Amino acid sequence: MAGLRASSCKKRGCRSLSYFYPPDGSQFAGVSITFFGLALLDGGSGVGGASDDDSRFQVRPGLIRSKGGGKTRSFLSRMRATVRRSGASRSLRNYATSGPNAPGGPGGAAPRRGGRSGVRKGRGAAFVRARHLAGWNHAKSGSRRVVVKSRMMRGPGRDGRARAHLNYIQRDGTSREGQRGQLYGPEADRDAFLERGHDNRHQFRFIVSPEDAEQTQDMTAFTRDLMKQMETDLGTKLDWVAVNHFNTGHPHVHIVINGRDDQGDDLVINGDYITQGVRERATELVTLELGPETVLEQRRKLENMVGQDRFTRIDRQLLALAEDGPIDMRGEQGGDHVLRQRRLAKLERRGLASQAEPGVWTLVPETEKTLRELGERGDIIRALNRAMHEQGRARDPGLFVFHGPASRDTVEGRILDRHLSDELGEKIGLVIDGLDGRTHHVAGIDPVSLEGVRNGSIVAVGPEVAGPRPADREIVSVAGRDGVYRADAHLAQARSMPRIPGGDADAYVASHLRRLEALRRAGIVERIEDGRWQIPGDYLERAAAYDTSRVKQMSVRVLSSLDLEAQIMADGATWLDRGLVSRGRSNMVDAGFGHEVTEARKQRQDVLIERGDASRDREGHVRYRKGLLATLERRELDRVGQELGASRGTSYRVMADGEKMRGTLKEKVRLASGTYALVENAQEFVLVPWKPVIENRIGQEIASVMRAGAMDWQLGLGL
Repeated sequence: MAGLRASSCKKRGCRSLSYFYPPDGSQFAGVSITFFGLALLDGGSGVGGASDDDSRFQVRPGLIRSKGGGKTRSFLSRMRATVRRSGASRSLRNYATSGPNAPGGPGGAAPRRGGRSGVRKGRGAAFVRARHLAGWNHAKSGSRRVVVKSRMMRGPGRDGRARAHLNYIQRDGTSREGQRGQLYGPEADRDAFLERGHDNRHQFRFIVSPEDAEQTQDMTAFTRDLMKQMETDLGTKLDWVAVNHFNTGHPHVHIVINGRDDQGDDLVINGDYITQGVRERATELVTLELGPETVLEQRRKLENMVGQDRFTRIDRQLLALAEDGPIDMRGEQGGDHVLRQRRLAKLERRGLASQAEPGVWTLVPETEKTLRELGERGDIIRALNRAMHEQGRARDPGLFVFHGPASRDTVEGRILDRHLSDELGEKIGLVIDGLDGRTHHVAGIDPVSLEGVRNGSIVAVGPEVAGPRPADREIVSVAGRDGVYRADAHLAQARSMPRIPGGDADAYVASHLRRLEALRRAGIVERIEDGRWQIPGDYLERAAAYDTSRVKQMSVRVLSSLDLEAQIMADGATWLDRGLVSRGRSNMVDAGFGHEVTEARKQRQDVLIERGDASRDREGHVRYRKGLLATLERRELDRVGQELGASRGTSYRVMADGEKMRGTLKEKVRLASGTYALVENAQEFVLVPWKPVIENRIGQEIASVMRAGAMDWQLGLGL
């Protein structure tokens, strides 16, 4: 009679289970599994009668409050739990995968390659599982290489980032003919695509760059085939658009996919499919069109990598060899041995490799990072050279200046070109033809700040300049002529106000006191006693400078959206006019773009003299009429206001100082004098200076008050 025997060891954590059967009715053979810490498989035998073994079987109930009650757990699950608690799961897996019944062994199932816990999650998981078993084709010899970069962006409709990204990839100069990039897809309507994805949780962005893209007949057809294959793998229709780029040495395609499937649910794609599956499908398509890569082609590509200042496939091979210690290159090793030696010599000249003894090489720990940074710097230099070539200017690397995202320098000049640092992220690099005669590259620009700013615009790029806060203006107003801010006087004034921000006078005054305390620590104001503060005469300027110094993000201030030729004949207060009447110091030099500005200013002077806005004295000096900038600005606003009034069917009104206007913010208007907001109600509209604070308020009701030529905006409820 067969039986089951369970017993316990004296050692802590030891359990034993035995199964026995009588081969001849008198003796018993058994197999026991005993485990403590590590799992041990042990064969054994026993001798005795069935009645003896049956009598030795004892039921041992669990302790009070133990978790043994309820649903019975299988022996296998209990064994796994014990092994996990012992920390020996790795050893158990190693034993199980090497045993005769292990997966892949005789009688065992084939192992699942990759061992990734997320392989079953998300759309495309079935394709990934199949490739884990069969192997990835793009890793096989002869497959055409395709570089795929991917990124998932959360909240794409927030702050207009999705629109800014599409504007970037559709910018001028990206098509094969040097024109604006053409958007295509199932429905190539950009506005409709953005509207469908506005409330999506996320958005997928891909860059697909075949290594042999210049040999591909039709990048658009290749992209459409790739997306059809992705739809098959993912089991859903995809809402996507794409733009081909031919403005770099490697043609590539930008693909943007909205984050909803054809059922309206969030589109969840398996992580391995994003990192490997898209590349797999793209490789298959390119290899099918061009044929497998020959040995001669592979050799030629590797030879081209030997002298490159970037991270290459040869470097990856060398790093793999260096994992086991110094790289021994002595003797004839065949294969790519000669190319590796030449590459090591190149790295040695860069200070990234050295020979401990002849033929034995070591790499510095920062080799990969340094090479990748060199590659990025090389891409930037090529962008600078390309921009200067398009301007017909000499390319002088000695005049190239690089500014990182943390730079505190301000660069003024003309935008020549722009590019995404990683082609997928949110930060843009700008190529600027500076007033100082040098060519600047500024990294880390938010694409939203470039919305509507075209190449050729004159800008100032640097740390975001903060203007005086409304709280600072309030503090100066309360301080009065004696320059002493009194909290009790401010509280009495706040309680008499018909509307207080937040509705609480005490909290309103307390917020101003916190502001003063922060500025006291910065050395800008002085506390006389509790509730009394000494406010300096230049308080607003120093407070704004303090805020600017604390801003880490780079900003773009548009000095003029018009090029120099258009400014010469404009009727508004142009950037050239501000430079003519300014008495401040300038970093402009008579070279490069600075020389162009100098000549344009001379021509603008002649135009102003001809129009009666300036005159030349006997010594040849040019004298400008008093209030020239205000006169020119008012002249342009009157003209544009009349034109807009005729087209909109409403009347234009000029706001006086202290006057309040309430209406709907309709649009942003760019003029020679600057950027203005068009605020309209049922009877009339006004044009007032634009501020970034209202950037996302178009179409909403706002109120504004004109104070000393600047606008104080009132936003939100209770206007």
